Amino acid sequence: MRRIAVLLAVPLLVFLGAKPAAAHPMPHSVVVLDVHETSVTASLELPAGDLATASGIATDLPARTGELRAYLAAHLKPAGADGSAWSVTVGDIDLTEAEQTSTGPYQEVTAEIELTPPAGGDVRHFTLGYDIIAHKVVTHTTLVSIRQDWAAGRVTEGDETEQVGVIAIDNRTMTVPQLTVDLGAGSSWQGFLAMLRLGGLHILEGTDHLLFLLILLLPAPLTAQRGRWAGPAGARRAVRRIGWITLAFTVGHSAALVLSAATRVTIPERPVEVFIAVSILIGAAHAVRPLFPGREALVAGLFGLGHGMAFSFTLADLRLSTGQSALSLLGFNLGIELVQLLLVALTLPALLALSRLPVQPWLRVGGAALTAAAAVGWVLDRLGVANPVAETADAVGANHPAMLAVLAALAVAGACRLLINRERGAASPVSARSRGRA
Repeated sequence: MRRIAVLLAVPLLVFLGAKPAAAHPMPHSVVVLDVHETSVTASLELPAGDLATASGIATDLPARTGELRAYLAAHLKPAGADGSAWSVTVGDIDLTEAEQTSTGPYQEVTAEIELTPPAGGDVRHFTLGYDIIAHKVVTHTTLVSIRQDWAAGRVTEGDETEQVGVIAIDNRTMTVPQLTVDLGAGSSWQGFLAMLRLGGLHILEGTDHLLFLLILLLPAPLTAQRGRWAGPAGARRAVRRIGWITLAFTVGHSAALVLSAATRVTIPERPVEVFIAVSILIGAAHAVRPLFPGREALVAGLFGLGHGMAFSFTLADLRLSTGQSALSLLGFNLGIELVQLLLVALTLPALLALSRLPVQPWLRVGGAALTAAAAVGWVLDRLGVANPVAETADAVGANHPAMLAVLAALAVAGACRLLINRERGAASPVSARSRGRA
């Protein structure tokens, strides 16, 4: 009896006296869904160690790519709400380095998979049968999120996602239940409005596009004489010139957007981005000394083509159908133009008032110098040389509410200044007549 008591007491004492084992969080899998008109793309991020344990296939890519591709296809079974099976096409598979919160670095297998329902199938309501890892590694979980869903008005340029479910083993049945994905109703109207908002945000957050337009408008209210900027050109002439510059820039980038959407030509991104930075630098030089006086609208239109090519990169990443592309092009471009008109309207009073102030040359040259510095920073950054100037310039667009508040304040101040000048101009003839009678 005593021997039995000792045998029972030893493990109990060991348990009570031992330090608790340190928990080591294991990385989870991630499935990111992009919803298109007739299919769904699933981007998988799988911890390589757990995948090898579950599949029995070493992750030494590319030697085992074929085996992994077959394994993934066999353990991913999407189906429509009516039970109809979808086809699964496994694309590129890569091995990368990754890190999740509290897990430390680890190797990760990424895969792009196309999920396609039968003709006419509903891509917004389906079940996702998925047991790639959890059927063997019972503690493993998979987070499923939506990234792009045009018909629901969800269009993003980054990695922002919205979680729709978690896949994990059911401890009662020791099976991995299917995940029901219900994305609700979608419509072309929601997609159009989303692109309208995206276009507006693109011009607000795209500091380089906005700065190019503003630097061209800065000397627009002035006259050019003997290679220098002189006095004000007059309100009507200045407004007409600003209108033509804005319209030409609009036509330029709109034409590039339409051309890129119609031809679907792949344009290298880096040369376009460098071209945009160079265009800003040229605009800054023109604000100091007139390089192309009277031809600002033509220059704005030509450089607008390059800016439109940069805008087209956003649409190209969405993989839209022809009908969706047409609506997206309209909405995106309209959003750009509406915000652009708002910004021009806010800057117009300040530009007109500035042209009549004695400090105008100093403010103009100072603004051009800051713009040129930002342009040089962007050129270097887009050629692969990171620098704090480019980072600071990009950060301005990230705080667009503050930027709009500053422009609104300048608009009010400029309008007040113009009213004061107008009242003084109207009062001066009366004063002159009074002095004549005296």
